[in-house]
Amino acid sequence: MPAPTISHVICTTGLVILIFVMPFFYANVVNNIDAEMMKRELREITDYVSNTMTNLYLLVNSTNHVTASLEKELVYLPSDVENALYIVEIVESGGNASKITAYLKNRPSIAVDSWLAPGLKVSAGNYVESGRTVVAGCSRNGTSFYAWIRYG
Repeated sequence: MPAPTISHVICTTGLVILIFVMPFFYANVVNNIDAEMMKRELREITDYVSNTMTNLYLLVNSTNHVTASLEKELVYLPSDVENALYIVEIVESGGNASKITAYLKNRPSIAVDSWLAPGLKVSAGNYVESGRTVVAGCSRNGTSFYAWIRYG
């Protein structure tokens, strides 16, 4: 008679432990899925900003004028990513604008990059926060090309 009782106690204890431990593993899986979705949304944002900067650079470079400047309002930027504010930044490397980085303001570990066309330098404005109208621009000043991003 003690064998069925002991096996019943062991199985019941295992089931209770499983009920209390499983939510922690489930929460970890859900957090990983949320982080991956946020990274995908941020990737779309950085690709959009990078493509806009590259197009502006090509247009400014195709003119015969010594000085030229173009701006474009980024109308397809969302105001938030999964109910969180994000930052879009032009990253400078060795004096040149090398890439566009976007990351969540409250979780900087969730960040993605998109590369820019070579030859651009960073102008004064290289950092914006989501939630407002954003304008990207490119200008030509003699032989240098400058990129910026600012509030519109």
